[in-house]
Amino acid sequence: MILWINGAFGSGKSSVAEAINKKVSPSFIYDPEQVGYFLWSVFPDVMKRKDDFQHMMIWREFNYKILKHISDNYSGLIIAPMTIYIKQYYDEIIGNLIRDGVSVLHIILSATRQTIIERLLQRDDTADGWQAQHIDVCLKAFDVDISGKKIATDHRSVVEIASDIFDLLEIQYGQEALNS
Repeated sequence: MILWINGAFGSGKSSVAEAINKKVSPSFIYDPEQVGYFLWSVFPDVMKRKDDFQHMMIWREFNYKILKHISDNYSGLIIAPMTIYIKQYYDEIIGNLIRDGVSVLHIILSATRQTIIERLLQRDDTADGWQAQHIDVCLKAFDVDISGKKIATDHRSVVEIASDIFDLLEIQYGQEALNS
């Protein structure tokens, strides 16, 4: 089963993924960004996209295939913390996994724009950097285009948020499935 943790850049996906990974055994954090970094490292400069590797079809195809392969061969929880805010890209990865019979719990960490800016600044990003420039488009996409179980994260600790997600996993899959 896959737990996809979505949300705007700076919403706390990686921190929450690490907390869930510590609490669920067996579990594994799969980082889709690593495929993008790999592609950028092996492509000639003229083929690289400097903006966002999600726009590369091969990135979406690889992530779908890798996640499907891991799901078919690993009995633990696969945790994928990754912002996907374009509906087509969501459908090409998460939608295809679901259509192929993979259990996917799609969580969206939601927060106000101000909270996200504060979190970006805490991790030494800037208030006008690439991640901050994408906050509004992400928030709109999660309100309009991309559905999932939303969890409000404003004024909440990583432990509290992870506990909410763990409760959802237990409800959907049962305690014994999480400890298989």
